[in-house]
Amino acid sequence: MNKKNMENDDFFDEASIIQGFDIELSESNALRIDRLVDEYEKSILNRVDEEYSENTTISDRLADSIAKFGGSWTFIGCFGAVLVVWMIWNTLPFIKPLHFDEPPFILLNLCLSFLAAFQAPIIMMSQNRQSARDKHESVIDFAINYKAEQEIDDIQKHLHRMEEDDLNTLEQFNGELLEIKKLLASIESRLSSLDIKKKE
Repeated sequence: MNKKNMENDDFFDEASIIQGFDIELSESNALRIDRLVDEYEKSILNRVDEEYSENTTISDRLADSIAKFGGSWTFIGCFGAVLVVWMIWNTLPFIKPLHFDEPPFILLNLCLSFLAAFQAPIIMMSQNRQSARDKHESVIDFAINYKAEQEIDDIQKHLHRMEEDDLNTLEQFNGELLEIKKLLASIESRLSSLDIKKKE
């Protein structure tokens, strides 16, 4: 048995103890429950994605795209390459007539300031939208957890009722058994008295 099978066995043992409330779950039932939970979670996430897409304007999508590109290694590499080429182009002595931003690179500083001034609010807009989506997802998670907790409480109450019913049934059975024993004892005593009379 390999390591994956051992982990699966441990999972099923744990699932049968915790999720089943001392009711044994077979491997097929545990897999079925996991599959249903995954499908339910995917359907909820798809619904959240649909609402997110429906409520998203073109400017919002543009902000998301800029923020996604601005926070990537591709942007860092491209921007670093542009800076290096800019500085080398404006410092090489043999192309001095083609220089457009001599050191100390005032135009470059201005461009960097403009880039930072515009990039920061765009990234903040995208982060605000993402935080609103995360909040919406957390509300959904809370609702699912609350519903699951209610269902678990219902299951526990049902199990307690079943246990009480079993105890009541057992007490009734014991009472009826005592009555049957008493009847059998009285019948045996009558039979024994009849046998004694016959012998006499």
